[in-house]
Amino acid sequence: MATTVYTAIIEKEGDLYGALCPELDVASQGATVEEATSNLREAVELFLECADPQEIKRRLRTDVFVTRIEAKHG
Repeated sequence: MATTVYTAIIEKEGDLYGALCPELDVASQGATVEEATSNLREAVELFLECADPQEIKRRLRTDVFVTRIEAKHG
């Protein structure tokens, strides 16, 4: 079975953590960072297992960059 590395962006959303895989536009959530990450992994695996290959190809983004910037304010 092949393994591919995807990006997971985790954000605190109220009492939960939202998780997004921007390469495939798949999202999930959980009560902790670990749970949100695990749920996102499961959602991505289910998507890849069930989606039509053309749907995967249409949604797949290979150039995803996550970085931090400084901005002046106040």
